[in-house]
Amino acid sequence: MVDRLNGYRVLILETREEAQFDRLLSEQGANVLQCPMFIIKDAPDPAPIEAWIKRAIAAPLDDLVLMTGEGLRRLMKVVRRIGVEQEFVAALVKARKFARGPKPGKALREIGIEPQATTEKPTTEGVVEMLSRLNLVSRRVGVQLYPDKDHSPLIAAIEALGGVADPVTPYVYDALIAETGILNAIDKMNEEEVDVIALTSSGQFRRMMAVAQAHGFEGRLREGLAKTRIAAIGPVVAEELEIFGLRADIMPAGEAYFMRPLIAAMISDLHKS
Repeated sequence: MVDRLNGYRVLILETREEAQFDRLLSEQGANVLQCPMFIIKDAPDPAPIEAWIKRAIAAPLDDLVLMTGEGLRRLMKVVRRIGVEQEFVAALVKARKFARGPKPGKALREIGIEPQATTEKPTTEGVVEMLSRLNLVSRRVGVQLYPDKDHSPLIAAIEALGGVADPVTPYVYDALIAETGILNAIDKMNEEEVDVIALTSSGQFRRMMAVAQAHGFEGRLREGLAKTRIAAIGPVVAEELEIFGLRADIMPAGEAYFMRPLIAAMISDLHKS
């Protein structure tokens, strides 16, 4: 392929699949600038997570809702540490499994399990909509949550459908460590050291804006974005940008909302005459 990303500087904000996105962009010749939105750490108190795992083994869940692939991987880390991998995987096989988008489904496949259903939109609202079509009366529903998000609407929706929610949050964010990197990335856009910023989830830009506002950098962020092409993986990200009065310059055509189509759209856009 003649038209690649040779020489283009691409800023990525991904955390959970940063390495994969970096590799795909580098294969196309891009100079990748990494800026994780959060530093992910194991939950500081493992006791509630171990207790949740043991409950799921002793009395297998009827249903399991996975909000992130990272969450399942962190659960499996604890499962292996306490030596119950075979029992835990066997228990999960018995449950109906629902994934918020493709990433949790991928994490399930890593342990040899397929999800029963995946949301069309990788959002909490998409999960609620998917569950609303199911019978949850008197069913125990395990819910793998992630930090820094109000999950009460999801829990309330499960309970309104007659289910009994059993949540677990297997990791935490260390936000302070990442903030310096975010501010540095804003500076690089202002100094025209970034050709395109590639957004793969709605939470990424929300986080960047929150850090900018907290440090008095919102104006500087907006100035930097005006000098930088903005690539969004799909309409959910584009809608998040619109909330802040911004628009995506680049987005995959059709409904191919994945990394490779996003990279192809970036190549096409950046090589326009």
